[in-house]
Amino acid sequence: MNEKIRHILEQINALEEDIQSVLNEQKGKFFYQINGRRVEFEHSIINAHRRMKVGLFRWFWTVRPQNYLTAPIIYSMIVPLALLDLCISVYQASCFPIYGISRVTRANYFSFDHRHLAYLNIVEKFHCLYCSYANGLMAYGSEIVARTEQYFCPIKHAQKIKGSHARYQNFLDYGDAEDLHKMLNEIRISLIREQEKLSN
Repeated sequence: MNEKIRHILEQINALEEDIQSVLNEQKGKFFYQINGRRVEFEHSIINAHRRMKVGLFRWFWTVRPQNYLTAPIIYSMIVPLALLDLCISVYQASCFPIYGISRVTRANYFSFDHRHLAYLNIVEKFHCLYCSYANGLMAYGSEIVARTEQYFCPIKHAQKIKGSHARYQNFLDYGDAEDLHKMLNEIRISLIREQEKLSN
């Protein structure tokens, strides 16, 4: 990999660590802590949140009419989402062990912590549950596909693409014919080493 690109990637990683540090400081500002997978607020904050919750009658009254019209379309997407979930889970469970690729840990991509927010009513919590599942599934699926791409075709695109996965930066440059067959096995071995690290 180009030394300048490596240096920029190191800077990006350092900035991501800074962002995480600031986010951790925010936890103190909003008086919550994470205990396992549960988010716990101070009792006084929970009471304040409950006072801010919009009741169901008022909430339904203030919803825009177009939201009611599109709700069946939005929620009907649960069928293809669940099917995608099943397919990618079966795919990685059956194929990744054959390739020696470490399996993607599903729990790392799904977070349903909005249910701990006392200022959300039951409908808002249900909306959050649905969005958390859909976004988590997309991230989970993206990592499964990213590992597959790293194994079979770790080549960057000629044009810049938005939303590329984290593994993409370590792929071979577009047009680098010489390195593909020289480096492909090494790139695959790095995936297998990930599996070995997890096993130890």
